[in-house]
Amino acid sequence: MPQPPGRGNGLLTSRRKRHAPTRGDPLATRKELSDFLASVERRAFKQCVFSVQDDEVALDIVQDSMMKLAEKYSTRPSPELPLLFQRILQNGIRDHFRRQKVRSTWTTALSALGLGGEDDDADPLETLEVEELANIPASPAERLEQSQVMAAIEEAVKALPDRQREAFMLRYWEELDVSETAKVMGCSEGSVKTHCSRATHALAKALKEKGITL
Repeated sequence: MPQPPGRGNGLLTSRRKRHAPTRGDPLATRKELSDFLASVERRAFKQCVFSVQDDEVALDIVQDSMMKLAEKYSTRPSPELPLLFQRILQNGIRDHFRRQKVRSTWTTALSALGLGGEDDDADPLETLEVEELANIPASPAERLEQSQVMAAIEEAVKALPDRQREAFMLRYWEELDVSETAKVMGCSEGSVKTHCSRATHALAKALKEKGITL
């Protein structure tokens, strides 16, 4: 089990940008920033564990949050650090759940196609009901299996024709609706649905050829 970050983890090795203060509270010194992070890191780790139910993921989120605070906000006054850190930490937790939702959407969409079938003009995401799994902790075996499936999907996505890949990424990763995707791609909504349908069928076929069933 990974241990929560400690004082000697070297997260503050990047150089601190120096700008002259203009008004308000004096800027935090390097020691004040380091002391602040040392004082909140264990609480932040426990907070993340309660949210994501995974020690390794929680550790990554906390470390990334500490680095972002040190790199982007080291010139802010000390009293602002607690709120800034919490905002960064919560954004990290939300990003984690968003990635989990996207992965669930991808695998559920391909599963709904029956791992293959005839191409049509229907966009699967329009009728797909994605089960909310973000708050249900998966077992280590399930997480490993999902990561392997995702690696296979990502490899297959790279092999898609450009327009199919663009439509798929905009709809399933950026979570744009059909109308928004059409505007970005400069095509009709019908074309978006066709591209998405062909992309998802191609991905399902590619997974089936690899012996992956969802």
